[in-house]
Amino acid sequence: MIRVLVCDDQPLIRTGFATIIDAQPDLAVVGDCGDGHTAVALARELEPDVVVMDIRMPGLGGIEATAQLAGAGVPHPVKVLVVTTFNLDEYVYESLRAGASGFLLKDAPPAQLLHGIRTVAAGAALLAPEVTRQLVGRYAARIRPAVDSPGDVPLSVRELEVLCLIASGLSNSEIAATLVISHETVKTYVSRILTKLDLRDRVQAVVYAYRRGLVT
Repeated sequence: MIRVLVCDDQPLIRTGFATIIDAQPDLAVVGDCGDGHTAVALARELEPDVVVMDIRMPGLGGIEATAQLAGAGVPHPVKVLVVTTFNLDEYVYESLRAGASGFLLKDAPPAQLLHGIRTVAAGAALLAPEVTRQLVGRYAARIRPAVDSPGDVPLSVRELEVLCLIASGLSNSEIAATLVISHETVKTYVSRILTKLDLRDRVQAVVYAYRRGLVT
């Protein structure tokens, strides 16, 4: 059973998400709240598997709450799935840097929300496919490249190639088609990349690639 905490300042959205989630045999809503301070407190108390987090909320916003729950240095990070509206997508990059495992649009179909929760709970990252490329392209310029050169990255040539395709917003299937390799081989490369670079998920891999100047 995947235990979910829903945090959104709009009661109707919280109720809608909870209804959709609780209708699934493998998902259960263990709590809900309307602000970041309560989200942090409830997450530490209830220890959910996934927090579905809004971005703009009164008091402590979703980005700050995410950083407290999943940011660098947090001893027991919680997986956070951020939900946003398209006209608020300027916050997405900051939420990913704060430690979120992925994001979805609020108007995504219920099936996509459920898939997102299961994906994040399983330890993978989720980027809404219809906006991934746009967001990556739009906000990559905000990431200051580190002083390291691409040659300092401890990856093979093929792993670097896969990393760059990940950072360009391609899915595993699209990477497989681009490189003419199997889907399972791509998964193996992704796993190796995350392990070698000590990254948690694909979201961190995207940020890493841009910070190292591997993609622009």
